[in-house]
Parts: sequence; C-alpha cells; structure tokens
Amino acid sequence: MNNNRYCVIMCGGVGSRFWPFSKAEKPKQFIDFFGTGRSLLQMAFDRMEGIVPTDNILLITNESYGPLIKEQLPEIKDSQILLEPARRNTAPCIAWAAYHIKAINPDAKMMVAPSDHLILNVEKFRQSVISAFEFIETHDALVTMGIKPSRPETGYGYIQVGEQSEGNFSSVKTFTEKPNEDLARVFLQSGEFFWNSGMFFWRADSIIRALNDNAPEVNAIFEMGKEHFGTDSEVEYINSNFEACPSISIDFAVMEKAPNVYVETVDFGWNDLGTWRSLYDHSPKNSEGNVTQNCKALMFNSHNNIIAIKGDKLLVTSGLEGYIVADVDDALLIVPLEEEQKIKQYVNEVKSLYGDKYL
Repeated sequence: MNNNRYCVIMCGGVGSRFWPFSKAEKPKQFIDFFGTGRSLLQMAFDRMEGIVPTDNILLITNESYGPLIKEQLPEIKDSQILLEPARRNTAPCIAWAAYHIKAINPDAKMMVAPSDHLILNVEKFRQSVISAFEFIETHDALVTMGIKPSRPETGYGYIQVGEQSEGNFSSVKTFTEKPNEDLARVFLQSGEFFWNSGMFFWRADSIIRALNDNAPEVNAIFEMGKEHFGTDSEVEYINSNFEACPSISIDFAVMEKAPNVYVETVDFGWNDLGTWRSLYDHSPKNSEGNVTQNCKALMFNSHNNIIAIKGDKLLVTSGLEGYIVADVDDALLIVPLEEEQKIKQYVNEVKSLYGDKYL
C-alpha cells in the first residue's frame, strides 16, 4: 500500500434536506438508512480499505461531531480528526487538511470525499480511485470525478469535458451550477456533460499552490500559520484563525479558475444521498412502489410513498400518493415527493419561528 496516499472525508454537514431524521445533533452521515448496520460515514470509510492506510484517513468535521466519529469509527485516532471551530464551506476545510497533511508528509497525494454518497458498485469505485491516485502521481493536476448522468438532474452541478488526456481523464471545458430542466436535458443529450461528484484528487502541494493563485484570501490564513501545522500548536492556531476564512466552496474558489483541472469520467452507481427523493429512488419498494424505512406501516390504496418513522409507532394510510412521511419524537414532516427540494426552505421557516428547538 502506498504510504503517500491520504483520504480526507468531509463529514461536518447538517443535512437539512433530510429533516427531521437528520438533525444538528445527529446529521445524515451518521445514520444507517439502509438497515445494514453501517452509517453513510462508516460506508465511506469502509470503501477506502486497502487503498489508503487507515492511519492516513482523516475526518474533518464540525467540532460538535467528534464524539460521534469516535463512536462510529473507534479505530480512528484523535489526531486523525480535524475539528472545525466554525462552518466555512469546503475551501477552508480542504485548505486546512492540505496544510496539515503536507506538514506530515511533503510528498502526500490526497483524495477528498464527502461522507454522504451512495456507491452501488464499490469495486468499480475502488478501481477509479486507484486510477485517480496514479494520475496525480505523474501529473501536476487537480482531478475531479465526473459521473455519467442517467437523467436530466437539476440538483447537481455539471462538468463539460474538454480534450482527452489519457484513459478516462480529460481536461475540463466548463463547470455549470445546478441547471434548469431544459438545460439539463441538453446536457444529457450532448454526451459532453457529467455530474460533479464533489470528489477530488491532488497532491497536497498542488492544491496549496492553486489556493494561493486563485483564492489568496483563503490561503493566506493557513500560509500565515504554516509553522504550526503538524505541531502541538496547530489546534490553537486553527481555533484562533479559522473563523476569519471566507465561506466559499472549493469549486468557486479553485476548480472553476485553475488551468490544470481534469475530470475522470466514471460510472459506478453514484448518488449524492442528499434528499428524501434520492433515498426513495435507491431503496427497495413493494408492489405499490412504497418504501418503508425500518418501520411499521399499513398502506391501503397508497402508492409511491416513502415512510420513515422512529420508534414503535404504527402508521396507517389510505389514498396517499407520492408523499414523504417522516416522523420523529418531536417533529412530523408530510410533503409531496415532488416538492422535496423545498424542505430546506421549510426548515429555515421552522428555525425562524422556533429557533433550534426542532432542528
């Protein structure tokens, strides 16, 4: 196994589109949605076995989730958990991880991955990860994984491929944020566009250089304190300075600007498990198209619903068509599946009326 390979798993999000199951105290990455005994975070960790040494897997998260990580991944040492003192999106998060890793190993090659993805073909995923590591070992490149689209999805960003470099790797022509449905159909039909997976590969020194060139306002915070990284004073420096970082994604900060960005086009049954709709799409259904998430439900003349209830409560429905019903101790959500993109908006309304009580 290559000791210069590192994996950074980002697991600090709240997952508000999965409310009320995903709450601030235990967001979706820590939940076992499929009854496998493994949460989304644990499955993300498991997929890296044999590719990256366990000691080289880092978890970066909000400081309140440290105990949850230790509970779910007891093999991880405290030194492998980077606790952000504030939420600042992915660019500052990745910058910290890069400076931290480079201080430990100047020759480090990094993978950055979210903790809430669903991968159906794990073996193909692992092969693609190895190929990406091999590519950055011989190229000064910033690599993102582009997923072959299967539908005109409006919830993902898109990457337009440019000239082929080698194998499944090509230069990137354009990035497009979430398009409307008409544009998404054009993208799908063209064959040139791939979903932006949010998984990245680069050398630690390459991403630091790219941050300096394209997002100096982010990089300056970490460059100013680089003598602290890899030492006992690192956490103190981060706690004092991290909050000064602008809140910006790595896509906006670097990937849409840098000249050495490549995409590895892949197809391994990927899904950003970010919404109730995506969970519905990838869960087993009964003959009426209903999904029940480890709960008791009697459903009469009801079709194409997803039901998730915590505890021993029984749900009985009649004439229910295409709904999300999600019930926890103190909150009940009933929303048409077609409106699930509005759940984040509804959560904001809950917060404005009731504060954090139900979040």
